[in-house]
Amino acid sequence: MPAIAYEGPRSDNPLAFKHYNPDELIGEHTMSEHLRFSIAYWHSFRGAGLDPFGAPTIRRAWDGGSDPVSVAKRRMDAAFEFFQKIRAPFWCWHDRDIAPEGATLAQSNKNLDTLVAHAKQLQRATGIRLLWGTANLFGHPRYMCGAATNPDAHVFAYAAAQVKKALECTLELGGENYVFWGGREGYETLLNTDLKREQAHLAAFLHLAVDHAKAIGFKGQFLIEPKPKEPTKHQYDFDVASGIAFLRTYGLEKHFKFNIETNHATLAGHTFPHEIEVAASAGLLGSIDANTGDTLLGWDTDQFNTDVRELTLAMLSILRAGGLGSGGLNFDAKLRRPSIDLEDLFYAHIGGMDAYALAFKLAKKILAEGKFERFVSERYSSYDSGYGRDIEQGKASFASLEKLVLTKLGEPAPRSGRQEYLENLVAQYLANGA
Repeated sequence: MPAIAYEGPRSDNPLAFKHYNPDELIGEHTMSEHLRFSIAYWHSFRGAGLDPFGAPTIRRAWDGGSDPVSVAKRRMDAAFEFFQKIRAPFWCWHDRDIAPEGATLAQSNKNLDTLVAHAKQLQRATGIRLLWGTANLFGHPRYMCGAATNPDAHVFAYAAAQVKKALECTLELGGENYVFWGGREGYETLLNTDLKREQAHLAAFLHLAVDHAKAIGFKGQFLIEPKPKEPTKHQYDFDVASGIAFLRTYGLEKHFKFNIETNHATLAGHTFPHEIEVAASAGLLGSIDANTGDTLLGWDTDQFNTDVRELTLAMLSILRAGGLGSGGLNFDAKLRRPSIDLEDLFYAHIGGMDAYALAFKLAKKILAEGKFERFVSERYSSYDSGYGRDIEQGKASFASLEKLVLTKLGEPAPRSGRQEYLENLVAQYLANGA
């Protein structure tokens, strides 16, 4: 399999990019630098097609062998070959994705050190960089009742030790971010839960992480990844809005931003652009997990997103916010259970990368022409002067506004929001292309 080439939108080669041209210069940066695509190690190289109703269906040649560390090295070699051929500049991992868990924490750390050293060599040889690392604090049975929010302080301590090591490994590999996904940080029933205490413990855990980052010189961005449910019924990081409230309540807002996943947004009853806008409005937009879910199902299906309309609206929000900074677009997406061939791994990422690239170009065109910006600006123009400006500047009072309505303004004239016109305009951009 050669490296995937850009052949343009007229190509019918399924193993070629139609819209993602990583070397294309757009402004002062290449498309690769704008989009900062990353490959999720856990899905692409640890995903086995397993689901709650059936055995694994995906088997890779590099996964065979009796020594787990040797297998992990061979798997990592294959992964970096794929990263190069799919032309993605970044990768992401959980600690237990890349290195096998040992019988003790000391053995797990030793395994991780071996694989981090191997990854460092591969990064140096290929130029692939680490977008972010994280610790798996949800898979092992010890975390069945949470990690930082576990009622047992012993589990809290173990989780702290695991994150300490994962954070140090992220620093060793030059990771630009570190992610906290609290997959088990929540509860099933209040009958056995002290909610206030658990949330305070979670905040304490995050403060300890901030302290350790300072101690070791890690200057990357900390990211929270919200998710409303599955596996835990009541998760404390339900969505971006609840996450912002949590960070501000416990004085963590200066240290964390958000890694927003499309599928998690929809599970919370929101749209993907909504979550981006909420984070951006608070100055806390950090990174994106680029996937989608099946709206007919109630769980996290982690599919590759090829919905150009949805992605164009998302890219509009990202670009209006000034981009993702040290973040990127991480393909937290997995092959469907029957997609068992190696070529399927390429097809999936090509489709996702092309869709985001086209959405990016469309969003750039929409912003350059400014039709939506002008419409929104005019819609809120009554706040740009007079009593409207007084309202925004805190100079108005109920009494002053009442007097205006009674003596001068009278009844407001209804104004159309023109939603249908604007949706047609989006459709027109999609039809005409970039």
